[in-house]
Amino acid sequence: MKLLRLNALSPNLKLPATAVTIGNFDGVHLGHQAMISQLKSIAEPLHLKTLVIVFEPQPLEFFKGAEAPPRISSLREKVEHLTELGVDYIAIAKFNNDFRSLSAHAFAELLKHQLNAQNLVLGDDFHFGKDRQGNSQFLKDYGFQVTNLPTIKHLGERVSSTRIRQVLQSGDLALAAQLLGRPYSMVGRVQYGDQIGRTLNFPTINVAVNRHKPCLKGIYAVEVICETQSLSDKVKADQPSKPGIAGYQADALFGAANVGTRPAIKQEQPEWRLEVHFPEVSANLYGLLMRVKFLHHLHGERNYPSLEALQEGIDDDVVKLLEFRRNTSESPF
Repeated sequence: MKLLRLNALSPNLKLPATAVTIGNFDGVHLGHQAMISQLKSIAEPLHLKTLVIVFEPQPLEFFKGAEAPPRISSLREKVEHLTELGVDYIAIAKFNNDFRSLSAHAFAELLKHQLNAQNLVLGDDFHFGKDRQGNSQFLKDYGFQVTNLPTIKHLGERVSSTRIRQVLQSGDLALAAQLLGRPYSMVGRVQYGDQIGRTLNFPTINVAVNRHKPCLKGIYAVEVICETQSLSDKVKADQPSKPGIAGYQADALFGAANVGTRPAIKQEQPEWRLEVHFPEVSANLYGLLMRVKFLHHLHGERNYPSLEALQEGIDDDVVKLLEFRRNTSESPF
């Protein structure tokens, strides 16, 4: 897979003929996967390369900022999932005032001359260009071969990023996994926090959220895998007597996670955090790239009246999540 930045393409770049699809691809869910499958089935017999255009930031994030819907996938996660689906190119369109002002004609010219698009696979409600002037018929009239993918349904309902956001926010991780085609996870590096967890005797790793607002909020059972080295080897090397609790897959650690803005802690500017406590672990994990897979929703985020009450609440959560781990010998998904 080759990554392209649309706003920084060299005028000397000569792409091979491509089949192109366009969208946010937030979650890269079953509907998106069907679109990529269709794209590949069209491209292969015509000897075209597959190319996916994604927007960064997503358009509603540009227009609404912090009030935009929560994001399912970070850009890194989107690129990872699209790469796993076998696309040849991913083109990132920087969504800014210049891009939003492109006319439908200018966007079609970009597709034809910069990306060498021959065939397009689009959703059934696709619109583009300034004031949403363009649609599939416009592109057909412009000379492209256009295929519109019909709506993909699961249990009689449309599979969409909006639906998955709602499902995740409700805590239904099993249904989210079905709609995504995989268990829900978030990827980020361990960064320095305010270390309040240590003062409560529940040290945590602070995993970068990498989105303006996640879809989850509350307390979860998770398993964590390091993307860059063996997590279990790292933990054992730092403190052999505290190897932690094994996750369900090889080299994963089980943990208790909090996703939210921590209302029980006084803050000048609340910010979204993903914090994971590993029972029976003492290790320096700063800087490591972690994948946090969400397995079980315990309850929503709570506003405790004091740090003492918060500590008692965390203790109770950890006890319940450890019980969940003992009672489930295999991963829920």
